[in-house]
Amino acid sequence: MNKPLTGALLSLLLLGAAAGPAVAAPTAPTATPPTAPAATAAAVDFAGTVALSNCSGSVVRAPGSGPNDLALVLSNGHCLESGFPAAGEVVKDRPSSRSFSLLNSAGSKVGTLRASKVAYATMTDTDISIYQLTRTYAQIQSQYGITALTLDGARPTQGSAIKVVSGYWKRIYSCNVDGFAYRLKEGDWTWKDSVRYTSACNTIGGTSGSPVIDTATGKVVAVNNTGNEDGARCTENNPCEVDQNGNVTVRQGINYAQQTYIVVPCIAPGNKIDLNRPGCTLPKP
Repeated sequence: MNKPLTGALLSLLLLGAAAGPAVAAPTAPTATPPTAPAATAAAVDFAGTVALSNCSGSVVRAPGSGPNDLALVLSNGHCLESGFPAAGEVVKDRPSSRSFSLLNSAGSKVGTLRASKVAYATMTDTDISIYQLTRTYAQIQSQYGITALTLDGARPTQGSAIKVVSGYWKRIYSCNVDGFAYRLKEGDWTWKDSVRYTSACNTIGGTSGSPVIDTATGKVVAVNNTGNEDGARCTENNPCEVDQNGNVTVRQGINYAQQTYIVVPCIAPGNKIDLNRPGCTLPKP
């Protein structure tokens, strides 16, 4: 995993981060043929992202969420304050009072949001946590001027330009979807249809839970979660790809995310997580 930060690791990474830029340098624009209109990319910044005590996250809404719904925060299952869920474990509607630092477009903290519960979390098939907050989208908009990021209901496409936005580090990584791992295995956990980044998204500890945003739409298509650090095979912090035939591929230095379009069918009116809704394939308790 792009592991949560604690103790000596946090100190080490803070020292390393001080030498680098707070935001990844923008990539050079691609030349457009004179006969074709220039594509308009969505502005991607820190607005709506959050910093957890050890990870990153974002305030998100489903396409059908209403302004008076209690807001949701998306992060990783392995970022839960209670520790990593076991393989096969699903957390549903567990009380939580976790706090989140809400950021504006420049990456400055504008307020603190608080959870009322973990609406859903797992590290089985995917690696996500969804917290329900004590405030509605309208209240957050009114008090802080921040709107939630929208979850895309469509699967991302290979080659699409993306940005990984870390509220913890206040850093934005720019790269493309390199492809998809049929199965991604790391230690005891296995994830399905994971997004593989091109090498420019060299995410680190603390970026876990960052929203992965399609730059063409500005919508969230995945949640950042892991990378192969040492070239080891299928161990913690060294995930491996397993294809349909069981063949294993190790890609040292390459990082991954879990797709979020699968979450959209599971969000019922009122922002309730309903695992029995048509089209919802998230694992059940």
